[in-house]
Amino acid sequence: MHRVKIHQGDIQKLAVDAIVSASAAQLSELSMSKAMPAAVGDGRSYSASYRTHYSAGDVVIGAADDLPAGMVIYTVGPTWRGGDYGEEQQLASCYHNAMEAAKRHNLKSIAFPTISCGASGFPARRAVKIAIHEVNQALRQNPLLESVVFCCFDPVTTALYRNHMGK
Repeated sequence: MHRVKIHQGDIQKLAVDAIVSASAAQLSELSMSKAMPAAVGDGRSYSASYRTHYSAGDVVIGAADDLPAGMVIYTVGPTWRGGDYGEEQQLASCYHNAMEAAKRHNLKSIAFPTISCGASGFPARRAVKIAIHEVNQALRQNPLLESVVFCCFDPVTTALYRNHMGK
């Protein structure tokens, strides 16, 4: 777990190889350019790989034009509907697929928000547990990845990560 860090603050300010941004299923050119308002740029970097609809767990990678990070990995996070519709597996796919993208692009550092919490309603305690599990699994298969940052917006989520990681 020494390669995993917890940070409370703005993910857009982190100097890592890639930051992950969670978006809704309608991950269009417009939503990609607005997902990181005024920081990423106009979204033109992403137009070559965009389509009109994505499923939970899909990822799209693009340059992070005006951010300290080199890339943005967009993922479609699931909306919580009570837990009986595969939401946990979908959330696990978000982390798994983002970590696979990091591996394919030989990234050394990546930062994640707590995907699908907040407006998508995923229970934070469950989301944190899934995030930690998926990242640990992926780190075992990718020795080149030096650092994974769980970037938390608030002290409650930060405490959840610390408690689950024993920090």
